[in-house]
Amino acid sequence: MGREGSDAQIDQRGLVVGNYCHDVLIKDGEVIGESLGGAASFVFNVFDGLSVSCDYVSKVGSDFAYNVPHRPLSSPSLPTTLFHAHLTSSDGADGDSVAQDRVLKRVRACDAIEPSDLPDSRFDFGLAVGVAGEIRPETLERMIELCGVVFVDVQALIRVFDPVDGGVRLVGLRESGFFHLIPRIGFLKTSAEEAPFVDVEEARKVSCVIVTDGKDGCRVYWRDGELQVSPFAAVQIDPTGAGDSFLGGFVAGLMSGLAVPDAALVGNLFGSLTVSQIGIPKFNSKLMERVKDASRGRKMHHQRRDAGPQFNKSAGHEEFHTSLSSAAKLLSTFDGEEDEWDTKKSPDQGAPQSVCHESNGL
Repeated sequence: MGREGSDAQIDQRGLVVGNYCHDVLIKDGEVIGESLGGAASFVFNVFDGLSVSCDYVSKVGSDFAYNVPHRPLSSPSLPTTLFHAHLTSSDGADGDSVAQDRVLKRVRACDAIEPSDLPDSRFDFGLAVGVAGEIRPETLERMIELCGVVFVDVQALIRVFDPVDGGVRLVGLRESGFFHLIPRIGFLKTSAEEAPFVDVEEARKVSCVIVTDGKDGCRVYWRDGELQVSPFAAVQIDPTGAGDSFLGGFVAGLMSGLAVPDAALVGNLFGSLTVSQIGIPKFNSKLMERVKDASRGRKMHHQRRDAGPQFNKSAGHEEFHTSLSSAAKLLSTFDGEEDEWDTKKSPDQGAPQSVCHESNGL
């Protein structure tokens, strides 16, 4: 899983594939927010803050409304993918209104990402994070050929869309057209709601399966075992992108040298921070530096003292959870930093590039 040597974790280079979107959040019938969306945007939000170097392949239309640090390919004929996320409210135990899980509808879709859209390069790892059916089996197969290990969010494989109202439904992984590729995937991420469509017991025989479960954290399954990884406290406002941020944190942790249970803690942290904000969450530099420091210290501890399998929890796992919890508190002291991509383009900034495979440096 990457190059050998003391600098292997620093030199890791990744490929992230999935379209950017326009997201509209609707609560009780009223629009309460519009934001940049798409799993790739939540992933780069985590990766850039943690200094994970990647190329990004995403497609948008000429109507794409946001500045992003990793510029997408431009579709000559189709608009940017648009999702409407409908939330309802119910009264909590204290009488306050509490946001519930979303009902998601794809209003329109941009072009699919073809194998020819991928850069002809080798990568240490890749993430397939489609949200609107833009990743096809042949594109995922090409990713597998290019990348040392591939992480897949199962929503990229099993989502289908109602042709009339765009409602999202799920199909079984065996019927998705991707099932034959599962033995070649390193890690498969699914939510608890998606898990019944995956057949975790079968998938774990050939791939590591991670099931995220909101306030209960996540559970990791592999051929020889399974384990529960603890959550972090959060007040849910908008669940959009929580799984994407989880995957970004998890992969960043693994690429920095953490064992799977510790990397899953990093994933749980970013998932919990995401649900407490609307749209792409703000992570200030102090938070990200604290997470990097805690991860570096944990990696050194693991290398010195734990010679066990990478899937097993080692001594200090709970202390690492405590360190990350302390880091999360820094989010409440947000220092007003602005992200360049967090504003809509002005009319004179032009359309996205027709070809671009960008990589952010370390």
